[in-house]
Amino acid sequence: MVKFLLARPIAVFMTFSALMVFSFIVLRMLPISLLPPIDVPQIVVKVNYPNASPEAIEQNVLRNIREGLITLNGLEEMDSKAGSEVGTIRLTFDYSTQMELAYIDVNEKIDRITNSLPEGLTRPEVIRINTSDIPVARVQVIPKEGVDEIEVSLLAENVLKKRIEQLPGVSLVDINGKKERIITVEPNEAAIRALGMTQQDVINAIQAGNSELPGVSVKDGQFRYYLRLATRVDTPSDIESLPVSAPSGAIIPLGRLAKVSYQAQEMLGYHLFGENEALVITVHKQAAAKMNELIPELKEALELFKTDYPQVDFELTQDQSNLLNAAISNLQTSLLFGGLFAFGVLFLFMKDYRLPIIIGVSLPSSLLISFLVFYFFDISINIISLSGLALGIGMLIDNSIIVLDNITRKRESGLSLFEACVAGVNEVMSALISSVLTTLSVFVPLVFLSGISGALFFDQAVAVAAILSVSLAVAFILLPLLYFLFFSRSKKTEEGGEGAFFRKVLKLYDRGYAAVFGGRRIALAIFAILIPLGLGLSVLLDSEGLPQIEKYDATLEIDWNEPISASENRDRVIALMRSLGGRYEKAEADVGVRQFLLFDGENSIQQSLLYFLFSSTEAKEERLKELESYLSENYPNANFQLGDAPNAFDQLFNSTLPYYEVRWKDLTSKEPIEERKMDPWLSQFPVSDWERGPGLQKEASVVFTLRADRLATYGIAVDQVQEQLSRLFGTYTITDIRRFGEITPIRLKESETRFEDLLRTTQLTTSDSSFYTLGEFVDFRYEDHYKYVTADKGGIYQSVLVTASNPDSYNSEFIRWGADRNLGVSMVGQYFKDQQNIQQLIGILLISVLLLYFILAAQFESFIQPLIVVLTLPLGIAGAFLVLLLAGASLNVMSAIGLVVMLGIMVNDAILKIDTINRLRKEYVESPEIDPKEALEIALHRAGQIRLKPILMTSITTILALIPIIFSSGLGADLQRPLVFSVIGGLTIGTLTALYFVPLAYWFFVSKKKLKEA
Repeated sequence: MVKFLLARPIAVFMTFSALMVFSFIVLRMLPISLLPPIDVPQIVVKVNYPNASPEAIEQNVLRNIREGLITLNGLEEMDSKAGSEVGTIRLTFDYSTQMELAYIDVNEKIDRITNSLPEGLTRPEVIRINTSDIPVARVQVIPKEGVDEIEVSLLAENVLKKRIEQLPGVSLVDINGKKERIITVEPNEAAIRALGMTQQDVINAIQAGNSELPGVSVKDGQFRYYLRLATRVDTPSDIESLPVSAPSGAIIPLGRLAKVSYQAQEMLGYHLFGENEALVITVHKQAAAKMNELIPELKEALELFKTDYPQVDFELTQDQSNLLNAAISNLQTSLLFGGLFAFGVLFLFMKDYRLPIIIGVSLPSSLLISFLVFYFFDISINIISLSGLALGIGMLIDNSIIVLDNITRKRESGLSLFEACVAGVNEVMSALISSVLTTLSVFVPLVFLSGISGALFFDQAVAVAAILSVSLAVAFILLPLLYFLFFSRSKKTEEGGEGAFFRKVLKLYDRGYAAVFGGRRIALAIFAILIPLGLGLSVLLDSEGLPQIEKYDATLEIDWNEPISASENRDRVIALMRSLGGRYEKAEADVGVRQFLLFDGENSIQQSLLYFLFSSTEAKEERLKELESYLSENYPNANFQLGDAPNAFDQLFNSTLPYYEVRWKDLTSKEPIEERKMDPWLSQFPVSDWERGPGLQKEASVVFTLRADRLATYGIAVDQVQEQLSRLFGTYTITDIRRFGEITPIRLKESETRFEDLLRTTQLTTSDSSFYTLGEFVDFRYEDHYKYVTADKGGIYQSVLVTASNPDSYNSEFIRWGADRNLGVSMVGQYFKDQQNIQQLIGILLISVLLLYFILAAQFESFIQPLIVVLTLPLGIAGAFLVLLLAGASLNVMSAIGLVVMLGIMVNDAILKIDTINRLRKEYVESPEIDPKEALEIALHRAGQIRLKPILMTSITTILALIPIIFSSGLGADLQRPLVFSVIGGLTIGTLTALYFVPLAYWFFVSKKKLKEA
């Protein structure tokens, strides 16, 4: 094949040119995003039920929804949580479920059960979770001093939102911190009573003044006119001018009985930027959009906004494109330094400037053509696929060096240029194909991991497969063609022998070889000890998900654990920020209930999420300690969590599951167990290290009790008392003014007076026009009750979160504790998911090793020789572990990727060395002058010398290309540093030991009986 193609250089050149042109076109079309567009198999149903208790939301709303959704296809888990005024149901599906269909199915089922939900309840929101839903940036909108905040809210909702949505690539714009205008009516109780009237007379007058005649029309000859009542109100002055009829027959303007004015609606949540109230606009990108183009467009739009709307300040925060830019710059750095050092190393070893130029052409060509594979597999350019390309670049350089070195060697042996190109490629072709297949055998099975990990590995596996397949095509077709074209005009014949530098290296290798083979058994014993010792270093290494990144930002999550209002929550957060005295770069906070459409977390008036950006990690650590001591001293009841600000990776992998949760259900009542029984039971729980789960957390509340005996005595209806209570303490909407989709509610103003005083001063009117105080008919008491009601598929449960080490060892004791109290006990949590993932990973790795063995056995036609390749891997891993340990790094995702890069190169070298030994043995055995045993000795030594140059060139080039990252700073360097340590450790210590281990193991493993027969 190589001979055929090499004879047609124009056809090959045009084919590769066409591929590169198409690849360039495709590259411009490929979407660029931070993460692959993965459907997280979760749907969240949110319910807002004002003035409802957790028990009422559970019984009247969530239970009905759970029963309606239980039959969904692919549903694995269903958890619900009812709090004061809000409730959520989180549905988790199997990963094979098509989430588009599941989303439609959930909506259809909710539509069917709407009639069984309480009247007046707004339709439950259904939120589907996708990686595209993670905002790419947040736009802060800060009103300047003296500017009406309601006007700024209207500007954000009606203008800014629409202008940002028009930017190419934006899918959704979400807002938090909006303020709405309402009209409040504050009745003058003294004036109303003096005229013998009630609040109801005022309410009736307003409702009558805002009534409509829907669908009423009159006929006038051949014309028909639709009627509109001219009595509708628009402004507070219109309402104050409405007439109210007194019992005496007098007509009183409403303005004498109540004060009517515009006010901002009471907020359930706020957004703060610094210590000022603001709005935040989160920007979400389309799955097919290019993030690196969207963010500059957004920044340009903000500059325009600053000019067009001078009454408002704008600021861009939490820009997620930094991670992607870091990954792209790392790839560019790898290519740049890889190319430069490859040029230098090749020139040093091969003494010819043309060879580095050939590699300089092949590297970007392979990378560009790989994007064509991305297009056909519908893969975007993201951090995961870019890491796959970075993995393949090491082997790409290795393949190129091996092919060029072999062609040069064939020329030096006396073959013509054309024959040298053909023979040089054919000789290493099968070994390089095996090498690529063995690398893919590690990656492809990882696609079958369950969960998000498997979905993410798909992009990486395709990227690695793409660049390795393309690298083979380039190595077998383009490289020999370029070599032939570059050297065909040269009249100079290749000189035999090596350069001065390599001759010195070769002498060192020969000395080492003589020492190892002089004491073969001792050397093998040393290797046998080194392998387990090196692998044992993993015990000394810390393990974590992502490497420790030097982050300057942090978050603080607070639950005040007190029944406070949103305004009190805001004041506490502002005081907290002021305690730092402005010693931060930026700060923002989402206080109380968040208005985001896509917010799938827990909404509570008592909670806040603060974000801080500091100038350095030292400043960050100091400020976080200050915040911790401030909260501990001033708010001992508050629950808070300080930590690094989550990036898109953290948000994607962040699990809502607790680590280890013990749940129980009352098998008799099917309801939460009351506190007086539960507390003694918890004191007898099998372990002492536990925390209360959501269903056991308590909060203070006020309980009203109507005195039925007194109501009956004075002839007062229960409805009348309940109506009066809802007006006093609830959000009582009289009517709404509707104008072209804009709704302005007219509400009774809620009194700021303490509820005990209101009960003493508010009066009820009986049928005989007598007045009585409300407090005579209502008793109240303070008591603690459960803050949340939690339930799953099986019904209501309560739980504790076990924090003891090795919690599953107490499994039987938990079950016995529940059985003694007639409770059904079950254990759930991330602990079980982790165990399942570890088992899966072990199984997949075993399959990978078996695949690797099968491929090598087929390549070498031997069951023994593949074991030599497998045994070289621990040497590389040991070298990587040693350098990681010395550098103070940990075992994490990036160091694992580094291990795979390094092992790919080591496997490549081992395969080629064994292939060369086999080929030389065959040549030498056929010679009548050489004894078979001597032929083996010569083949082992000569193969080592032949393969030394490409091994050293690949290792040195790769190491030198990665060294600059160690001394770099920033997010990208922090991410890549563990990868660099792994590769450098494996390619220095691992490669050096493998140079001697492969021939030594080959000598011991080869059948001596067959040697004698030969």
